[in-house]
Amino acid sequence: MSVQRCPGPNRRDFLRFGSVAFAGAGLSGLAPFRAEASTSSNDPAVIFVWLPGGPPHQDTFDMKPDAPEEFRGAYKPIHTNVPGIDICEHMPKLATQADKYALIRSVSHKFADHGGGHKKFLTGRDPLQPVGFVNDYPMVGSMAAKMLAHKHAGVPNYICGVDGGRQGIDVFSFGASYLGPNTYPFMVVGDPSDRKFEIKNLSLLPGTEEKIADRLALLDKINKPLVSDRTGNAAAQDIHRERALELVTKDSARGAFDLSKEPEKLRDRYGRHRYGQRALLARRLVEHGASWVTMVLENATPPGEQMQQDHCYNWDSHAVNCHIFNDTKYKLGFLDQAISALIEDLYLRGLDRRVLLVVTGEFGRTPRVEYQKGTQTKVTQPGRDHWPQAMSILVSGGGMKMGQTIGSTTSKAEVPKDRPLIVEDLWATVFHHLKIDWENTSFPDGTGRPMPMLPDGAPIKELL
Repeated sequence: MSVQRCPGPNRRDFLRFGSVAFAGAGLSGLAPFRAEASTSSNDPAVIFVWLPGGPPHQDTFDMKPDAPEEFRGAYKPIHTNVPGIDICEHMPKLATQADKYALIRSVSHKFADHGGGHKKFLTGRDPLQPVGFVNDYPMVGSMAAKMLAHKHAGVPNYICGVDGGRQGIDVFSFGASYLGPNTYPFMVVGDPSDRKFEIKNLSLLPGTEEKIADRLALLDKINKPLVSDRTGNAAAQDIHRERALELVTKDSARGAFDLSKEPEKLRDRYGRHRYGQRALLARRLVEHGASWVTMVLENATPPGEQMQQDHCYNWDSHAVNCHIFNDTKYKLGFLDQAISALIEDLYLRGLDRRVLLVVTGEFGRTPRVEYQKGTQTKVTQPGRDHWPQAMSILVSGGGMKMGQTIGSTTSKAEVPKDRPLIVEDLWATVFHHLKIDWENTSFPDGTGRPMPMLPDGAPIKELL
């Protein structure tokens, strides 16, 4: 039996465990990088807007006005500025910009549970268990972070914005599985429209400046491992240390996150609510060099207000959770303002070729409207259940072909009719935009077996 020798601890480890230098740096969310690398104004980036719970496709981007009432719902379609493309009447701002986005209407999968749906959609692989949110495989953002780890822009390369209390890596199946926590996103927690909002982990703890200087000087003097660094762990620690110190000691990162630097009128255009200000923050971050920014849009309730009884925290619009048509109309007002402003801003700033925007949830909703007594309202109200057999996805920019719909569903929005697609096709398109050679790249899993980035899929040719 062969014995594999453990490299053992080194002097860096001894100092690291006793150091306060990284107490505020959030190291677990920082991917490795090469200090000499840098980003370019031409480097591609992704803004991924995640709508957990699953927005109703037939009440947003795949209206079926000729279907029977129990299928078509309460909303009416409106024309957009592209002939032949209609969307929900409660998104009038997006209706004026259809030439700047494409709607994918024919993606489907087989996992109807939120956990299974999140895992399938966000990893591109069938989960080992159809429930639960802990990934068996890496989330696509972590795969991108791994591949783009050499980029260095003075801000974290992979960032995620979430509500307070929702920052756990497994809340939305954002886990990295065998890629490890070094590929987790840097979490931006809280409502950026709240006056008390602040970015954690981007400043030194009070009183630590001199201690950090002392420890860095000592590290420079004894910059050799106790044993051979066969695994490269010590070098990785050096990289993490440098990245963390840069974040907390330089103004570039703090400036990128500072929404007060934006004109008041532009902040108003995005909307003084968490949807709008997260969208604006995403634009700032990719403009400052971040490669992948995820923004989670759930509760739309503005600061200081209470969520209404017939509304739902996220997009999970069962009748027991909410009155789907009251809740969705409310959320769409915020979503319409935020996403239309983001698209407009990306194009006006010339970022539409460099930045690809993707807006989606994990699945759609059932074609037939259901009626049940609401848990909060105690009255019978309409809703729709989970439906992975059909969904709608908005994509914008990336230098791709906009102003079109891709695929279609049957007359009641039940299943794909034309151009059926899979989740992996979407991610192959995203990786193509990021110039990642996903077809020829594998990662070793926990057993050392090489796992391709995607098990299937191809870039959506209509977009390219």
